[in-house]
Amino acid sequence: MTNATKAKDIQRSWYLVDVNGKVLGRVVTEIVQKLMGKHKPYFVKNLDCGDYIVVTNAAKVVVTGKKGTDKVYYRHSMYPGGFKGASFKEVLEKNPEEIIRHAVKGMLPQNKLRATMLKRLFVFPGPEHTYQDKLKTA
Repeated sequence: MTNATKAKDIQRSWYLVDVNGKVLGRVVTEIVQKLMGKHKPYFVKNLDCGDYIVVTNAAKVVVTGKKGTDKVYYRHSMYPGGFKGASFKEVLEKNPEEIIRHAVKGMLPQNKLRATMLKRLFVFPGPEHTYQDKLKTA
């Protein structure tokens, strides 16, 4: 008999992901799998089964090909003429955490659970972070 997963059955863990020198898309897919909880045997789509993720060295993430100069992040202020864009290199220098957060947000399912999953993602530009006590030391 199959048992349905309930919210009280969900166990959350903490993971540390160091993206120093890693390719953006490949490392973000691993982060999304853990945020959604797809690596757990009791995963269901209608519940948030995921874990907490701490990402370090976001300023040292790399992209392949010409994406370093050609990739553009767009935004709009909702005012006339408020459409702006910034290249990958500009965003990496100014706000490297936003690169990881933007990629993860795009890979998560577009439903009501996405906001709660994103709350469990903590991104830091350098190697130091404030969640050392939460992570398990092996």
